[in-house]
Amino acid sequence: MKFNIHSILHASFLVEDLDRSLAFYTGILGIQLDDSRPDMSYPGAWLSLGGDQQIHLLQLPNPDSKIRPEHGGHDRHVAIKVDSIDELKKCLTKNGIAYSQSQSRAHVIFFRDPDNNALELIGHPEG
Repeated sequence: MKFNIHSILHASFLVEDLDRSLAFYTGILGIQLDDSRPDMSYPGAWLSLGGDQQIHLLQLPNPDSKIRPEHGGHDRHVAIKVDSIDELKKCLTKNGIAYSQSQSRAHVIFFRDPDNNALELIGHPEG
Protein backbone atom coordinates (compact mmCIF):
# COMPACT_ATOMS: atom_id res chain seq x y z
CA MET A 1 0.00 0.00 0.00
CA LYS A 2 1.38 3.42 -0.95
CA PHE A 3 0.08 6.74 0.33
CA ASN A 4 1.36 10.28 0.68
CA ILE A 5 1.19 12.36 3.81
CA HIS A 6 1.06 15.92 2.50
CA SER A 7 -0.42 18.44 4.93
CA ILE A 8 -1.55 19.19 8.46
CA LEU A 9 -5.27 19.80 8.74
CA HIS A 10 -5.36 20.97 12.34
CA ALA A 11 -3.40 21.35 15.54
CA SER A 12 -5.18 20.97 18.88
CA PHE A 13 -4.48 22.91 22.06
CA LEU A 14 -5.80 22.13 25.52
CA VAL A 15 -7.22 25.23 27.19
CA GLU A 16 -8.55 25.95 30.69
CA ASP A 17 -10.93 28.78 29.79
CA LEU A 18 -12.46 28.72 26.30
CA ASP A 19 -13.70 32.33 26.44
CA ARG A 20 -10.24 33.60 27.44
CA SER A 21 -8.63 31.56 24.64
CA LEU A 22 -11.14 32.80 22.06
CA ALA A 23 -10.43 36.40 23.12
CA PHE A 24 -6.73 35.72 22.47
CA TYR A 25 -7.01 33.84 19.17
CA THR A 26 -9.89 35.77 17.59
CA GLY A 27 -9.55 39.13 19.32
CA ILE A 28 -5.78 39.62 19.44
CA LEU A 29 -4.51 37.36 16.63
CA GLY A 30 -7.56 37.91 14.39
CA ILE A 31 -8.12 34.23 13.55
CA GLN A 32 -11.65 33.51 12.39
CA LEU A 33 -13.97 31.22 14.36
CA ASP A 34 -15.26 28.27 12.31
CA ASP A 35 -18.86 27.57 13.33
CA SER A 36 -18.91 24.09 11.75
CA ARG A 37 -17.70 22.37 14.94
CA PRO A 38 -20.26 19.73 15.90
CA ASP A 39 -21.70 19.49 19.40
CA MET A 40 -19.29 17.41 21.46
CA SER A 41 -19.09 16.17 25.04
CA TYR A 42 -16.72 18.99 26.03
CA PRO A 43 -16.47 22.73 25.23
CA GLY A 44 -14.21 23.76 22.40
CA ALA A 45 -13.86 25.77 19.22
CA TRP A 46 -12.42 25.45 15.74
CA LEU A 47 -10.45 28.34 14.28
CA SER A 48 -9.83 28.70 10.55
CA LEU A 49 -6.36 29.42 9.23
CA GLY A 50 -7.52 29.39 5.60
CA GLY A 51 -8.10 26.55 3.21
CA ASP A 52 -8.79 23.46 5.27
CA GLN A 53 -6.29 24.25 8.04
CA GLN A 54 -7.49 24.85 11.58
CA ILE A 55 -6.56 25.22 15.22
CA HIS A 56 -8.81 23.25 17.57
CA LEU A 57 -9.24 24.53 21.11
CA LEU A 58 -10.24 21.78 23.56
CA GLN A 59 -11.41 22.76 27.04
CA LEU A 60 -10.25 19.60 28.79
CA PRO A 61 -7.99 18.83 31.76
CA ASN A 62 -4.33 19.23 30.86
CA PRO A 63 -2.16 16.32 32.05
CA ASP A 64 1.08 18.23 31.31
CA SER A 65 3.19 20.00 33.86
CA LYS A 66 2.82 23.77 33.98
CA ILE A 67 6.62 24.00 33.81
CA ARG A 68 7.58 24.71 30.20
CA PRO A 69 10.85 25.84 28.60
CA GLU A 70 11.12 29.63 28.46
CA HIS A 71 11.69 29.69 24.69
CA GLY A 72 8.76 28.28 22.72
CA GLY A 73 11.12 26.86 20.12
CA HIS A 74 12.39 24.43 22.76
CA ASP A 75 8.88 23.10 23.40
CA ARG A 76 6.06 21.48 21.45
CA HIS A 77 4.68 24.16 19.17
CA VAL A 78 2.81 24.82 15.95
CA ALA A 79 4.34 26.99 13.21
CA ILE A 80 2.00 29.35 11.36
CA LYS A 81 2.76 31.62 8.41
CA VAL A 82 1.82 35.31 8.75
CA ASP A 83 1.86 38.17 6.23
CA SER A 84 3.71 40.70 8.40
CA ILE A 85 5.88 39.69 11.33
CA ASP A 86 6.45 43.37 12.16
CA GLU A 87 2.72 44.06 12.47
CA LEU A 88 2.33 40.95 14.61
CA LYS A 89 5.14 42.11 16.92
CA LYS A 90 3.37 45.48 17.31
CA CYS A 91 0.09 43.72 18.13
CA LEU A 92 1.71 41.44 20.70
CA THR A 93 3.56 44.34 22.34
CA LYS A 94 0.36 46.43 22.46
CA ASN A 95 -1.41 43.55 24.23
CA GLY A 96 1.41 42.86 26.69
CA ILE A 97 2.31 39.48 25.19
CA ALA A 98 5.98 38.58 25.44
CA TYR A 99 7.67 36.99 22.45
CA SER A 100 11.17 35.80 21.67
CA GLN A 101 13.08 36.04 18.44
CA SER A 102 14.14 32.90 16.62
CA GLN A 103 17.84 32.18 16.94
CA SER A 104 18.08 31.24 13.26
CA ARG A 105 15.81 33.64 11.36
CA ALA A 106 14.93 37.31 11.83
CA HIS A 107 11.40 36.89 10.46
CA VAL A 108 10.36 34.25 13.02
CA ILE A 109 9.09 34.73 16.58
CA PHE A 110 7.80 32.48 19.34
CA PHE A 111 5.18 33.29 21.99
CA ARG A 112 2.64 31.53 24.19
CA ASP A 113 -1.12 31.65 24.43
CA PRO A 114 -2.90 32.15 27.80
CA ASP A 115 -2.62 28.40 28.48
CA ASN A 116 1.14 28.29 27.84
CA ASN A 117 0.82 26.62 24.41
CA ALA A 118 3.75 27.67 22.21
CA LEU A 119 3.27 29.22 18.78
CA GLU A 120 5.86 29.97 16.12
CA LEU A 121 4.87 32.70 13.67
CA ILE A 122 6.83 32.97 10.45
CA GLY A 123 6.70 36.07 8.27
CA HIS A 124 8.30 36.90 4.96
CA PRO A 125 12.07 37.43 5.04
CA GLU A 126 13.19 41.05 5.04
CA GLY A 127 14.80 42.28 1.88
